[in-house]
Amino acid sequence: MRMLAILIITILAAATILVIHTPISRAVTGGVSDSLGSDIQDDKPDNSPVATLAGGCFWCLESEIRALDGVLYTRVGYIGGQTENPTYEQISTGNTGHAEAVEITFNPEKISYEELIDFFLTKAHDPTQLNRQGVDVGTQYRSEIFYHNQEQKDVALNAIKTTNDKSIYNKPIVTKVSPASTFWTGETYHQQYYEKYEEKTGKVHPRVIYKKGVKMLK
Repeated sequence: MRMLAILIITILAAATILVIHTPISRAVTGGVSDSLGSDIQDDKPDNSPVATLAGGCFWCLESEIRALDGVLYTRVGYIGGQTENPTYEQISTGNTGHAEAVEITFNPEKISYEELIDFFLTKAHDPTQLNRQGVDVGTQYRSEIFYHNQEQKDVALNAIKTTNDKSIYNKPIVTKVSPASTFWTGETYHQQYYEKYEEKTGKVHPRVIYKKGVKMLK
């Protein structure tokens, strides 16, 4: 355990140095790689299927998803609560019932819904954490799949069972599967937050560096 702690500290120290001193040539990181997926568009396309996923801070999850080829467009926002047109400040209290989520428009010929769900459960976040994701704690950070039709529901439930059966994690998955309700788009400054941060500062956001460091330890 001591060696693991030392390794984590070393990675975080290196990450801090990189954030402070390393300029970048592109204003994107994409979460799990150093570039956006090849199909990202600036505007939401018509007549393409949508997936809606919640898994902790929507900044992190959106960054992960936008690295995937076949993902056409994303927006972050709030879903699953009772307050009409909620604000970030209201969401942050944990009293509105909403989850921070990402709405994903994708090309099923390049990435299937099943592949999106598999990535979500095994790589994009930790689905075994109840009402939290790392340091972000509260029901607004819960892990939840919001399905848009029966097929999506079936895929989600089967993926959770399959992932549990593979014993990828040492704890059971707590991800909820619920029907999609109104998706309230988040404030403009939340959209593609990490990309905007890099465009403004010329540096990778520290949480992106940290998340990559944690993945290296797995």
